[in-house]
Amino acid sequence: MTAARHASVLFICERPVPDPVLGRVAAELGEAVVHARTAAAGLEQAREHDFAVVLVGYAGDAAGLAATIRQARATQRSVHTPVLAIGVPEQASFAVEPLYEAGAVAVLTEPLSPVILRTKLRFYIDAFGAAAERRRAEAALFDARARLESIISAAELGVWTWDIGADRVTCDARMGALFGLADAERAGALAARYFEAIHADDLSAVRALLDDAVARGVPYDATFRVRRSGGGWRWVIGRGNVVRAENGEALHMRGVIIDASRQFEAEQQLRLSEERYRTLFDSIDEGVCVIEVLYDQAGQPCDYRYLETNPAFAKHTGLGNAVGRSMRELVPGIERHWFELYGRVAATGEPVRAIKEARELGRWYDVYAARIGPPEQHRVAVVFNDVTERRSSEEALRRMAADLEEANRVKTEFLATLAHELRNPLAPLRSGLQFIRRGGADPQAVARIHEIMERQLGHLVHLVDDLLDVARITRGQVALQRERIDLADVLSAAAETSMPLIEAARHRLDLRLPQETLMLEADATRLTQVVSNLLNNAARYTPRGGSIVLAAERDGGEAVIAVSDNGIGIDPDRLDDVFKMFTQIGEGRRHAAGGLGIGLSLVRSLVELHGGSVQAASAGANAGSVFTVRLPLAAPQEASAAPPGRDSADAAPSQARRVLVVDDNRDAAETLSAVLGQLGHEALVANDGHQALRMMAGFQPQVVFLDLGMPGMSGYEVAEAIRREPRYAGVHLVALTGWGGEADRERTARAGFDRHLTKPATTAAIEEALAQT
Repeated sequence: MTAARHASVLFICERPVPDPVLGRVAAELGEAVVHARTAAAGLEQAREHDFAVVLVGYAGDAAGLAATIRQARATQRSVHTPVLAIGVPEQASFAVEPLYEAGAVAVLTEPLSPVILRTKLRFYIDAFGAAAERRRAEAALFDARARLESIISAAELGVWTWDIGADRVTCDARMGALFGLADAERAGALAARYFEAIHADDLSAVRALLDDAVARGVPYDATFRVRRSGGGWRWVIGRGNVVRAENGEALHMRGVIIDASRQFEAEQQLRLSEERYRTLFDSIDEGVCVIEVLYDQAGQPCDYRYLETNPAFAKHTGLGNAVGRSMRELVPGIERHWFELYGRVAATGEPVRAIKEARELGRWYDVYAARIGPPEQHRVAVVFNDVTERRSSEEALRRMAADLEEANRVKTEFLATLAHELRNPLAPLRSGLQFIRRGGADPQAVARIHEIMERQLGHLVHLVDDLLDVARITRGQVALQRERIDLADVLSAAAETSMPLIEAARHRLDLRLPQETLMLEADATRLTQVVSNLLNNAARYTPRGGSIVLAAERDGGEAVIAVSDNGIGIDPDRLDDVFKMFTQIGEGRRHAAGGLGIGLSLVRSLVELHGGSVQAASAGANAGSVFTVRLPLAAPQEASAAPPGRDSADAAPSQARRVLVVDDNRDAAETLSAVLGQLGHEALVANDGHQALRMMAGFQPQVVFLDLGMPGMSGYEVAEAIRREPRYAGVHLVALTGWGGEADRERTARAGFDRHLTKPATTAAIEEALAQT
């Protein structure tokens, strides 16, 4: 990859195989690359030659990479040469800051991007070339001026004299050579040849200047083009002064002709170089500016003035018309650290790379600053990028990681609490079963065990119901069954539901029903659940023998329900947290108090579904707490007809039925079959859908209790198969499942089920389903 001619790119890397991307990009740019395979060889190259850019490749040693960059920066010849670190692994654990601190202007990760590498190399190579061309043009200009001054001082000029009256011009040999005259013609009519040799575009201006000089007696000074003897045009400078007679008549004009072709060519090259530099300066996406650091009377940097900016400057800063104005004029409240940063660069000459915030602009910047010109000018060139969006993304990722970590912690705590809460009712259930299996002879003891088991089973069902409610609310599947209800009935039902827990803790419940009838358009079951959850929460977090108050009253167009206790209280800073999912109040006592930390979250969700609100209040630890629910009252209406009679399910017990129980859970199926037998029904069991369909013809069941989630053939498929048979038209299908949402009930209805029961179904629910057949 190393070319014979001098290259503008130095590549220092210990890897024996050159990077193919670098080789391809260099070929596309038409540039040769010097590949130094050791740091020592690369630094030797940097000391002997000028390069547009130095690339330092990563070979597995991050410290060595930084050291090589630092040494390249310390080399006098390459102190201002851009140094790029390339091939760095794209890993979060790899720190790139030491590379920037060592002096790298950019760090390109592996795999190398051809587009990024090509853009970077083109910019630095073009800038290097433009600078070199500018230096050559300036040198040529200085040389031309020196030669011109030498010619003038030695009188090596084309000298001419114009006899104005005779309109005759005489000249020396050089003048004749410039105008292509032979020696014999020099004394002839040069005036005509003089004008014939001038470029047509310049002729009128030259004549006007000559006439003006003669008329007003001012010096003649013209710059124009004359035809070369070999073809083409040369630039010349014609100067002269009028000589007058005593009476003021213009007699002669004496002057010189100077060949200025080289000067003008050098100036043209300089202009082209300036244009190329300006094109590069204006076309890059990075913001670029040249500033002059300003100092206060104590010699401390206090501001800076913009001398030059590129078009991208306004895009990255939002500042317009900045040239000639100071930063404090544009942004009076800009942070002082910017002045200190640029002041340090101007004073030391050491380039700086930094990522800093400009709070007054609301942006973050990735900045590279280097001194230009002599130190006394205090000028600094700044290349920068607005990295606000990147910083915001990084901050968002950090917040997301923290949120995920918190969510994982909450999930872990919830699962541990769930396991604990599930074991609580399972332990007495197992003990009760063992007691009954041993054949307890004491009927009263057995009855007491049955009560305990039923109570613990109810607690277990309540936990599962709460979990299902959370899932339904999260998916937006809760549909309220609104009806016109009396708030006093809801409060009484909730108190009755929570009374076992309250009495077990020997609490005193003060029920203060409203003094007037408060009617709501609401779901009575869900509101009873709301108030019961608040009472249960008060019972759990109130020491044994405490006091709980349930009160309700009207407040304008709202019903206000308050549940207060004299329990352990809530930290005022956590009042909003208690309604978050899986959050438990009373840190350090949650396992003793019990619960999954979802009850209050359900309360808030259900209250908000009713168009109400709920708030918690507490003075702190051991100061008790108050939960206040506000619900909109129903609009007044005329008295309605008397309430209907009791449901037909409350009528006399149903007659004996033939029942087929279909469930792949054998224990659940056998238990339900036994319960049906105790109720006086004939019940058989099938443990899969195919077996159930085979038993239908012989058993001729009147009712089928059908589990939905069975392997092989689901309950939906069994129901559809039964409904396709006309001979089973009178069979009553009852879905028995753990899913009880509205969407689930709608699906079972579409599949042909007559009834939907949620596991575990109570005996009353089973009897009601049988009574409707």
